Amino acid sequence: MKEKNPESHSERVILDTDQSSSTSDGIDRRGFLKCMAWAGTGLVWSLAGGVPVSRVFGSAMHQQKQEDFSFVQISDSHIGFNKPANADVTGTLQAAVNKILATPSSPDFLIHTGDLTHSSKPAEFDTMDQVLTGAKRQIFYVPGEHDTSVDDGKAYLERYGKGSSGNGWYSFDHKGVHFIGLVNVVELEGMGKLGQAQLDWLKKDLSQRKNSTPIVLFAHIPLWAVYPTWGWGTSDSEQAFSFLKRFGSVTVLNGHIHQVMQKVEGNATFHTAMSTAFPQPAPGAAPSPGPMKVPAEKLRSVLGITEVNYVAQRHQLAVVDSTLSEGAATASSSGLV
Repeated sequence: MKEKNPESHSERVILDTDQSSSTSDGIDRRGFLKCMAWAGTGLVWSLAGGVPVSRVFGSAMHQQKQEDFSFVQISDSHIGFNKPANADVTGTLQAAVNKILATPSSPDFLIHTGDLTHSSKPAEFDTMDQVLTGAKRQIFYVPGEHDTSVDDGKAYLERYGKGSSGNGWYSFDHKGVHFIGLVNVVELEGMGKLGQAQLDWLKKDLSQRKNSTPIVLFAHIPLWAVYPTWGWGTSDSEQAFSFLKRFGSVTVLNGHIHQVMQKVEGNATFHTAMSTAFPQPAPGAAPSPGPMKVPAEKLRSVLGITEVNYVAQRHQLAVVDSTLSEGAATASSSGLV
């Protein structure tokens, strides 16, 4: 079922499954979403005991155990953009940082899912670095097409590619969770593309992980077919996910489309975040994608961050998006067994 949300200018895809596995909290333990929220660009992810869960951004968190942690996803800051859709993208990125600093969960790190800049100019990277330094957290990046289109990503790699392979892909582990940053914006062919070299690397990287290891993938362009007509998908993602079928928990974080969309399929939960710069139209709602102007007073209600909470031993997966507007947060959740 597809449903348009006129306030968030996004589309939600709801997958209904057997109700018998649901509990009184409305969470489907088979891994499909019972409810979804589409008002913001941020998720607060917390991870505890190997499974990601979430909470309303800015709300009090449960008492954390040593193995619990949270991180924040931001995306599409487009520093250097100065069109009417948002003449102050640096200001809205700063607002996102301010919101991160105010989170009670004290996230361990940030993930930026691409389009750091609008035209990959050194001054744009400098400005973004200056603003994000204020978040006082380690930041993991993947590039967007705006970070690579001018020089094939040379400037991006010089700044953020240390220790990565190929065009900037890499992995790391944090408290029992395996994170993989992928690059699908260099070999563009209408849609995103990972390429054979990266797929070979991914297969090898995953072969060293146990089936029980929670996996978090993050890349710029969605790793599922959101709207191929606009290039909103990755042409060879199916091959990538053939390597992931044996894992019990797979979470996929993307940006690029500047709006929240989510689905759960099998063992994988897919989530795209909104931009901190400007919104884009819902799939098919305009002749083409691109910056969408909204009334100035509504702009921050369609921008935001994503916080991810990981809670040990809960076997529960949920996501929460929060806009840059005061008090604006919406939640969606699912569970895994």
